[in-house]
Amino acid sequence: MDIVLLIKAAIMGVVEGLTEFLPISSTGHLILAGALLGFDDDKAKVFDIAIQTGAIFAVILVYWQKIRDTVLALPTEKQAQRFALNVLIAFFPAVILGLLYGKAIKAHLFTPVVVASMFILGGFIILWAERRQQKNPAVTRIHEVDAMTAMDALKVGLAQCTAMIPGMSRSGATIIGGMLLGLSRKAATDFSFYLAIPTLIGAGAYSLVKDRALLSVADAPVFFVGLVMSFLSAWLCIRWLLRFISTHSFVGFAYYRIVFGIVVLATAWTGTVNWAA
Repeated sequence: MDIVLLIKAAIMGVVEGLTEFLPISSTGHLILAGALLGFDDDKAKVFDIAIQTGAIFAVILVYWQKIRDTVLALPTEKQAQRFALNVLIAFFPAVILGLLYGKAIKAHLFTPVVVASMFILGGFIILWAERRQQKNPAVTRIHEVDAMTAMDALKVGLAQCTAMIPGMSRSGATIIGGMLLGLSRKAATDFSFYLAIPTLIGAGAYSLVKDRALLSVADAPVFFVGLVMSFLSAWLCIRWLLRFISTHSFVGFAYYRIVFGIVVLATAWTGTVNWAA
């Protein structure tokens, strides 16, 4: 057993768990971390997607009460049916665009320079969304996910598609997109978590099936370590984030994205760090 490889898998799992649900792009951080660790071949790309499942288990654990109540109420209660339908509606655009363009995006956009550029762009979008909501609180019309309409869900789903560009952030696209569409910070964050369940499980399962020829039984310990570390770090991160947004905005994450993106571009341009593609 390669201990160094297991350590790399653990580090990547922690990176995934800590960044998946913050508006700072888990894919972008995994690309950068993989470049630094030399963990960026085709098999590593499958690993990056597969360990998202660990983070999703953390979401299911934190939101277990709502998920369980919704499943039990589906046969009889319209509100539960409406909520489940909204999640599916928001999930659908990413499925279509992912199948159509996913391969091309991975081939051409999964590079540190693209990631850093999207970090910066996404940071400015967050600043704009937060300033807009602060200056005009009336734009917030939805304070609970149960109040969302099918059209609201579709718009959030379309916003999620922008996260196919690495560095934009799936959670950032859905949370900030939701805020721009009239959701409160709490409602947008909650819906982003619920939408992550089918999105990330679907992406992980599809990647494993599609690229199964790259994998073998010997890879199981590496994937297991990544999944466990992803789950634990994501569980801690989700619990912290839900407390954080009750009294704070996302402005701090915006500045982090901008500064980090500039650092990556500067080190790549000067040759200080060899950010491998």
